[in-house]
Amino acid sequence: MVKKTARSERAALKKNLKRQKLLNSQGERFFYFINDFILLVAFILVAYPIIYVFSASFSSPSAVMSNKVVLWPVDFSLEGYKAVLREQKVWVGYSNTIFYTLVGTLINLTLTILCAYPLSRKDFVGRNIFMFIITFTMIFSGGMLPTYLVIKELGMLNTRWAMLLPGAIGVWNVIIARTYYQTNISDELLEVSFLDGCDNFRFLWKIVLPLSKPITAVMVLFYAVGHWNAYFSAFIYLSNRAIFPLQLYLREILVINQMTSNMTYDAELMAARQGLADLLKYSLIIVASLPIWCMYPFIQKHFVKGIMVGAIKG
Repeated sequence: MVKKTARSERAALKKNLKRQKLLNSQGERFFYFINDFILLVAFILVAYPIIYVFSASFSSPSAVMSNKVVLWPVDFSLEGYKAVLREQKVWVGYSNTIFYTLVGTLINLTLTILCAYPLSRKDFVGRNIFMFIITFTMIFSGGMLPTYLVIKELGMLNTRWAMLLPGAIGVWNVIIARTYYQTNISDELLEVSFLDGCDNFRFLWKIVLPLSKPITAVMVLFYAVGHWNAYFSAFIYLSNRAIFPLQLYLREILVINQMTSNMTYDAELMAARQGLADLLKYSLIIVASLPIWCMYPFIQKHFVKGIMVGAIKG
């Protein structure tokens, strides 16, 4: 009697386990279906505008004007790119923006690492006070007018330094880098290195930086994109056209073509110029974005690791 009861209990337990596994598998399939559907919709919403802009930039002005472009280029044409690239100011803007991006990212990266690494060390006296002061600037800032007056009094107005120094350190990037160093650079590694005769700067250069490629790649991408797209700072602080970044020149080309198309009274000519202005808009987006698109694949593997900093501990 006891054996039959135990056997029936085991059978009931197995049956319940199978039912539970079936329910779990159905629930997981439903979850993955909903998740995949949401991701697919998000991908379409993000990818389609990019595909449309790319296709429109290779279409003819009349096709763009008549809204014939949906997914693929219509009446393939390079007229938009020819109009953009024949402008000498575009090449001047490119050279200036490349300079701002390379030099500015180097300054940002150097200062951020030199700020974040000491703050990650437990033996750094007063690190909580410094961290509070740095974080405080994320909540309260001086504002546009005081910042402008400070830059003017420092003699940086209408110079390249006005594009490089005011935003030399990103507080959010300092916090991310500090968290990465705290999580991935152990105290034991520091102690062993010091026992072998390593000093602080050598430890940072030889050990910390090679072990911190993911977070370094993330900071390079964030800072480089910020410098490449810098527009408002140049609009406020620069008046010398020789040091204008690319974004200001592209805005100027777009505004001039838009005004030219609106100043004519010939309907046919107005339509043609309006079509060219619309085509220029899409061509300018591709010209301005292409270098960043080309840079991203080289740091993607590090970017995925670095962006997840602090997500998994232990």
